[in-house]
Amino acid sequence: MTSSSKNLGELFDSFEREAFRLETLDDYSGSGNTEAYRRFLAGEPRPESYNDEWVAELRSHTSKGKRIYRVHILSRPLTPYLRFELGWGYRTNQAGGEEFFILDTTDKANPLDGVGDFWLFDSGTPVAMYYDDAGAVTGRETLPEARSSEFVAYRDTALTHAEPFSEWWAKHGE
Repeated sequence: MTSSSKNLGELFDSFEREAFRLETLDDYSGSGNTEAYRRFLAGEPRPESYNDEWVAELRSHTSKGKRIYRVHILSRPLTPYLRFELGWGYRTNQAGGEEFFILDTTDKANPLDGVGDFWLFDSGTPVAMYYDDAGAVTGRETLPEARSSEFVAYRDTALTHAEPFSEWWAKHGE
């Protein structure tokens, strides 16, 4: 699958107000950070420089007043990958100003059942993300602006049912 206009990198370089991400998978281990994930599984401490490039990228946006935020739909118990992503990734990326929310479906129905991963830039440009069963990205598709209201509704539903990551982590983190 290919994008139909700007690719994800171009959109990330050019968004003006906000970038929203919906994550729905329990495992993205096929999509990168494999060495860090191996270290996490081996019980090694998080390296001091973990995610430095991404945190710098985040700061380059948030320092200009742009908002970057995401909701992760998950249920407990967490998979090893989710323990890694939340424990190492989210907690590190917060230093760059990225905001995280958790939509925990452990004891309730998923209000976005069947909705896949996506990015939404400035409430106007959705990018559908596709993955294989190992959590590896298989494609990205920049969707027409005419479909943005559908993804704005997904975003708003996710945020309505989610709680801030820090509050969720205080109750359920490890």
